[in-house]
Amino acid sequence: MIARIIKIADLRLVRYVLASVGALAVDVGSFLALLSLAVPAAAASAFGYALGIVAHWLLSSRAVFADTVAERGRERTKQKALFVVSAMIGLGLTTGIVGLADLGGIDPRLAKLVAIGVSFTVTWMLRNRVVFRSAGAAA
Repeated sequence: MIARIIKIADLRLVRYVLASVGALAVDVGSFLALLSLAVPAAAASAFGYALGIVAHWLLSSRAVFADTVAERGRERTKQKALFVVSAMIGLGLTTGIVGLADLGGIDPRLAKLVAIGVSFTVTWMLRNRVVFRSAGAAA
């Protein structure tokens, strides 16, 4: 049983989910705090997501994709840039979903939940297939 748990924990997607939960805690915590301070929903969502980006890079590069993180230098800089691009795509999706829902009179907290699912799916695909692909993978 313990061997099975260890094997499951070793799956990259499981590690990514756990890293995402950590980054999400930073994101949503900031979002809710800013909403309570009467910051507009879209701005609060964007700021929270931006803080989550930093947390996610730290967790992803050290715990999820440690075996495919580029060494220092040009390749590492390229990888960081691609990570930021994937995060900006997620940020755009998150901000757009929350902003449009808020304009439509939908509770921004509910919209944030939808945005979390959409952003998670898109950034996982980008990071797994583009940002942190192994050196032997086809370009």
